[in-house]
Amino acid sequence: MRYARHAKGALTVTAATAAGHTLMSSGYTWARNSASADDTVFAGAFEFLVTTAASWALMPLMLWTGMRVMGEVGNTVLMVIGGLFWVGVSGYFIDDIDRTGGQIPTLARAAYVLVCTGLAGTGSRHRS
Repeated sequence: MRYARHAKGALTVTAATAAGHTLMSSGYTWARNSASADDTVFAGAFEFLVTTAASWALMPLMLWTGMRVMGEVGNTVLMVIGGLFWVGVSGYFIDDIDRTGGQIPTLARAAYVLVCTGLAGTGSRHRS
């Protein structure tokens, strides 16, 4: 019943993508507000770096946790490749999400969800 694992993966990846996107959007707003409140050269840089690092570090954890909560094991491929793919997608579109009201394009987010849903089908199917 691979389709059940794929369905769990789709749900997990969609939720993790929404959470990661929201984290970046909120964090970059925090960085912009910090930069506008201070006139130093690196104003907002700390907030920007913390937000980016948090998003990149938390995505693999969210993917792994979501699959484990739904009773799936063997999620290493999803966690590693999905995490690296998130770094690539969010890094490529970092300027888009960093502007006021900006976001990662819907097509890019959908591609991320589809690729990671496919990755979720790898690994063992049942808990030992």
